[in-house]
Amino acid sequence: MIRALRAQVYSGFPNMKVSSLRALSPADGRYADKVNSLRDIFSEFGLIRFRVLVEVRWLQCLADEPQIGELSPPSSVMKDVLNNIVDNFSLDDAERVKTIEATTNHDVKAVEYFIREKLGDGPETQSLKDFLHFSCTSEDINNLSYALMLRSARSDVLSPQMRELRNKLKALARDHAGLPMLSRTHGQTASPTTLGKELANVVARLERIEKQFADVDILGKFNGAVGNYNAHVIAYPDADWKAISHRFVESLGLTPNPYTTQIEPHDWTAEYCHALVRYNTVLIDFARDVWGYISLGYFKQRVAKDEVGSSTMPHKVNPIDFENAEGNLGLANALLSHFAEKLPISRWQRDLTDSTVQRNLGVAAAYLVIALQSLLKGVGKLEVNEDAIRADVSQAWEVLAEAVQTVMRRYGVPNPYEKLKALTRGQAVTKDVLLEFVQTLDIPDAEKERLLKLTPETYTGLADEQARDI
Repeated sequence: MIRALRAQVYSGFPNMKVSSLRALSPADGRYADKVNSLRDIFSEFGLIRFRVLVEVRWLQCLADEPQIGELSPPSSVMKDVLNNIVDNFSLDDAERVKTIEATTNHDVKAVEYFIREKLGDGPETQSLKDFLHFSCTSEDINNLSYALMLRSARSDVLSPQMRELRNKLKALARDHAGLPMLSRTHGQTASPTTLGKELANVVARLERIEKQFADVDILGKFNGAVGNYNAHVIAYPDADWKAISHRFVESLGLTPNPYTTQIEPHDWTAEYCHALVRYNTVLIDFARDVWGYISLGYFKQRVAKDEVGSSTMPHKVNPIDFENAEGNLGLANALLSHFAEKLPISRWQRDLTDSTVQRNLGVAAAYLVIALQSLLKGVGKLEVNEDAIRADVSQAWEVLAEAVQTVMRRYGVPNPYEKLKALTRGQAVTKDVLLEFVQTLDIPDAEKERLLKLTPETYTGLADEQARDI
């Protein structure tokens, strides 16, 4: 929204001020303060700003191109004028573009007319105005603008917050690398792990997907109305338009895509969105697990003095940050999945269905940022209840059945699995029951002694080492 940070009058309701209480989307209402980092990127203001940047940089590119003889390199004064249009683009400038659009009924053409106004009248300006939007289709401007949007969102907002969360989890993994914890496969007691190792599993998954996300190549096209440089070649048949176009796209920090219709086919956008879907899915898995561990008492949550957990049950401290994150990650994935499936599909050389869909890219990013903020807050409030974790694992002597039968296998004791199954399945297994069974085994004394000293808390394999290695 262009006027997201100031009050505005609704055209149909002249006495009604904009308020976050009247926002249709929670991203601009309840959670508005959490997504301020995205506003200058994905808002209408942001889109216009990127369009202005692309138009001005293309004009500068043409002016510096020796093969375009009718356009001389701008003077130092005019260079400053052009750079100032981009560097000092303001909310008032964006509002002027929208005013022009009310007449043109075309958003990209309004940007061109706005730049014409900013250039004013002078000895250099007429030739520059003639080459504004030269040989461009609107989608040349738009696809690069959205590419710059998504690149900025990744580098300036999403990746830093992803890294912050991962580093917090990594620190927790290392701090609790050796804290033994009962595993639960299928919800049943299973071989012990450590709290640090389970957190390290999450860190490893996130790290891998973050790299995949960072490696998504952001493409841009700048080849005219249907991707063939038709207008370029008819105007300057001897110019190397493929090379000029590639240099221009690369100058914006993007990768040229030479094979397109009127639109860049959005395959890279699908890759970008799919990477985020996979990332979000890992976080949903993590949020649900932490929710469960809070329920078991493995984690406590630090609370603010005046915070209320329930409107009727004063004792409650609900895991709301992890629930909030799970819900918003689901919303983000619903949108991101739609983007990935819809955007690469266009009728013939183009239709307009991608345009309205792309305007919602920032909404998906907003839900992800809201979720990340909730997880960062939630993780920051966690307190490990070591007593509860140790008490749980220390009583689960049945988990040593795996250890005992595996050693029995090594030394050729017949039917080891079946014997431990008969001893442990469907009945309580105490320390005394298990140790008595070990005493009967026909295995080397040293091995028997090692098993007799084993406890559920010490049966964690290399979990401690794996957690410290993360």
